[in-house]
Amino acid sequence: MPEILLTLTPTSGARHATVTLQNAGKFNAMTRSMWRQLRQVFTELQQQTQVADPLRCIVLQGADGHFCAGGDISEYPGFRFDPEQLQAFHEEEVWGALAAILECDCPVIASIAGNCMGAGLELSACCDIRLATESSRFGAPIAKLGFPMAPREASLLAGKLGDTYTRSILLEAAIYSATELHQQGFLTRLVADNAQLLCETEQAVQRILRLAPASARL
Repeated sequence: MPEILLTLTPTSGARHATVTLQNAGKFNAMTRSMWRQLRQVFTELQQQTQVADPLRCIVLQGADGHFCAGGDISEYPGFRFDPEQLQAFHEEEVWGALAAILECDCPVIASIAGNCMGAGLELSACCDIRLATESSRFGAPIAKLGFPMAPREASLLAGKLGDTYTRSILLEAAIYSATELHQQGFLTRLVADNAQLLCETEQAVQRILRLAPASARL
């Protein structure tokens, strides 16, 4: 069943969380229920950054060797041509989840393997640090489906990815390699494979856990 998995881990007195996108057989494409779950998860995690022993770091990752391949298009026919449902989808469900990540008061690391398309690209853009494997692929071929990216989501990408790359992705359905987006500055670091990604992600978490959480929040 598609879902958002949350794991809380205490490490030498410091706490961090791992949030995993899971939609088996669909490269973790986001369903409407997953967007709602993700918003709730990050809202709850934000509350844990305000306590005496605060949460210090969050890892956002996908299951089974992929980050997220976009939205689950099998659901689209049910709401895409209903103006009220379409608005609720973009403004409440999708943007609600993205805003919850953006508003989180502790560092969020995107640990990216495999496909990072559409919704996956938007989710990664909300994170503070983006780690990826060299074989990862990035894009948002939404134009192939016959409708545009919602304005706030497109603005988010342009702000993090740059106007030139965002226009190419949206207008040409261009797909970019991890190497290209690392050179462009969107990705923080690249690693060779999934095993090294796990190691690099853990090292990044440990570096953050050794720092003062108040500094990150401020």
